[in-house]
Amino acid sequence: MLLDRDKQTVQSGNIPYEVAIIGAGISGTALLYSLSKYTNVERILLVEKEAEVGLCNSHKTMNSQTLHFGDIETNYTLEKAQKVNRAATLVKNYLLRNDTSQKSYSKYHKLVLGIGAEQVQELRDRYREFQSLFPQLKLIQKPEIEAIEPNLIKDRKPDEEIIALYSEAGYTIDFQALSRSFLQNSIETKKTIDIMMSTKVKSLKREKNLYHIQTDRGTFSAKSVAFATGAYSLLFAKTLGYGKDYALLNVAGNFYFSPGVLNGKVYTVQMKKIPFAAIHGDPEVHDQSLTRFGPTAKVTLLLENRKYATVLDYLKTAGFSINAIISFLNILSDKTIFNYILRNLIYDLPLVGKRLFLKEARKIVPSLQLNELQFAEGYGGIRPQIVNTKTKHLEMGEAKIVGENIIFNITPSPGASTCLQNAEYDTEKIVAFLGAQYTFNKQQFWKDLGDE
Repeated sequence: MLLDRDKQTVQSGNIPYEVAIIGAGISGTALLYSLSKYTNVERILLVEKEAEVGLCNSHKTMNSQTLHFGDIETNYTLEKAQKVNRAATLVKNYLLRNDTSQKSYSKYHKLVLGIGAEQVQELRDRYREFQSLFPQLKLIQKPEIEAIEPNLIKDRKPDEEIIALYSEAGYTIDFQALSRSFLQNSIETKKTIDIMMSTKVKSLKREKNLYHIQTDRGTFSAKSVAFATGAYSLLFAKTLGYGKDYALLNVAGNFYFSPGVLNGKVYTVQMKKIPFAAIHGDPEVHDQSLTRFGPTAKVTLLLENRKYATVLDYLKTAGFSINAIISFLNILSDKTIFNYILRNLIYDLPLVGKRLFLKEARKIVPSLQLNELQFAEGYGGIRPQIVNTKTKHLEMGEAKIVGENIIFNITPSPGASTCLQNAEYDTEKIVAFLGAQYTFNKQQFWKDLGDE
């Protein structure tokens, strides 16, 4: 049972917290871990609307369970891959040094599959460019692919060109379990860490250098605040006058299950214009007998998947300005994006949707049969994509707003893989917010989590 102290004892003497963290998913708990272990901040409040940590996008049913390094993600440039690899290595090292029983992860091999002359050449070029950054990465041909993943070759056309970039170092992660680990290790620092679960933030205002956080369990004050609430972060930012030029194009990802047809993670080459478009196949984090295909990417007017009451909140983040409307029309007028959105809407239709998705899944496993696919009911989260209403375009990657003694994390990039690096950045900012008497032992942070 997680610590959840009574609100009367949480803020004794009305002493404000130095930091309040809103949201106890992977980003919020990683920040809590960094602040509690590597700074001299003594009083921290963690507020979460759910009954447990990591029940929203950090839950294993809500994401692809993947630790991204940038080696097989073909939408990453070398520069981007260097940054992502650095960030993901922090998470990997935390796991290897703090979770020896592998409660929160499983290790599988991984590969990205190139099919046809164009993709084959793309992967050959990528291998030459990326092998110095990822020395464990191998370029493998059809016989090696078949030995590792026989179902990638079975029933494939004999004359079809195929090649893969392969690595043995693939990590499938239960990010909720990792969130629990961050929380537990934070509590063990013996600092004053007050945790309020099942607590909804209703409003926020700033007076006399303090933020007053009104919740359904009372009002609490803090010198600095960090939001890690996904799409809701933009909603709260707008209530304080931040993020006025932003709207959200929210993408809901759904998945399909099949029997265990893959031994490891199998990615496909990404589309150039829509870098999150290509589906992949993954064994479940602790169950290799089940393969998950996806995600699909359906545009939605929800801030939380399958929670239809959040439509009104979404409309508040989108706004009704002329610039917002023009931005959405400009994005949807792109033929590639429009066709992609339309196809993903069809995936949800009875009968025809499953058959259409099967065509995509067969790019990975050609022998897959319709009766082997089962819609993963209740799986899939929300990925907020920022729309810049000034430029009228989507902004891919990380979305963060830094204000006066406050940070709004809308989405890290890519996902939970950068949670500790994001925490490092936010920790530095928060320590600067609080003043010269506060310190962040960044050297120890990297000694504990970086490569030796």
